[in-house]
Amino acid sequence: MDTRPTVMEVNLTNLSYNIKQIQKYIGNKELIPVIKANGYGSNINEYLPLIKPFKIIAVATTDEGKYLRELGYKNAILILNQPSIQELDKILKYNLIVGLSSNEFLDELIRRKSKIKVHLEIETGMYRTGISLNNLSSYIEKLTKNKNIQVEGIYTHLSSADSDKYYTINQLENFDKAITIVQEKFKNIKYIHALASTGIINYLNYAKRTNAVRAGIILYGYYPCNSVMTKISLKPILKLKTKITFLKEVPKNTPISYSKTYLTKKTTSIATIPIGYADGLRRLLSNKGFVIIKGKKCKIVGNICMDSCMVDVSSIKDVKVGDDVFIWDNENIKVEDLAKICKTINYEIISTISKRVPRIYIS
Repeated sequence: MDTRPTVMEVNLTNLSYNIKQIQKYIGNKELIPVIKANGYGSNINEYLPLIKPFKIIAVATTDEGKYLRELGYKNAILILNQPSIQELDKILKYNLIVGLSSNEFLDELIRRKSKIKVHLEIETGMYRTGISLNNLSSYIEKLTKNKNIQVEGIYTHLSSADSDKYYTINQLENFDKAITIVQEKFKNIKYIHALASTGIINYLNYAKRTNAVRAGIILYGYYPCNSVMTKISLKPILKLKTKITFLKEVPKNTPISYSKTYLTKKTTSIATIPIGYADGLRRLLSNKGFVIIKGKKCKIVGNICMDSCMVDVSSIKDVKVGDDVFIWDNENIKVEDLAKICKTINYEIISTISKRVPRIYIS
């Protein structure tokens, strides 16, 4: 099928490599892949052969879980974020597991006597959602009013595994206390998890009572912070590419794109490429970012438009319409290079490439 020239390549071989590296790193702990935000922008949630072997996967929202069910994923799906009461019917219909911490949500489960599996989310220092240690015993007591609630797991989120060792160890110690409290009432907890990508790499030995981990960005081959890059081998799975659709030569002092933020300094060859901020190419890269054409860096000139942008290709011989253009190729330009210019993180760059950019699976 013909597609637009702007595509995201998803390297399935690299994804399989990353899975093996993570499984080797974590030993006998259960790997819970985090497939939220369309697989961090990769759309691997639509590629069931890679997901099917996992006993359990994690998503962020009820609709993400519903989507996977409709595609045919049969195994356990955990909603990591506390859903709203209004989503309960959907959760029950699609047999989703709830990350539970809300009193109001629990009250509704008790009122309905709903049969459901839950993972109890413990507040240990993230201060987003979770059951506090002080309220955990009373929460459990309340939970037992509905005998149909199956407590299958317990988990927490580490807020500073990339930056504060003392704080992170304190969080894990608090989680350890919570495990003890929960196991007094529920002896056979199937999944105990606290470590996401940074925690997996930095704190595996500090989470001895956990039996599962949640792999997010490292699954896709990107490092959550610079300090972990030497500890595990990963291969990026994504390349964002397009093609030149228009070429022109313009004289010195020609204004390029909206608001005339760039004037050519000499006679210049300008290529137009069909990718813009509606595709996820951040406007902050205007007059700052580069692309790769025939192995060479070419500067983005002028303001990035909604659907296209312009590039100075004067340094390239034999440049022509149809030539490949890489927004990032993981070699000459990395996702982290774009993130640095935009003063953000690699997570945001890859997860915000819009749905109108087709994903192409390659091996």
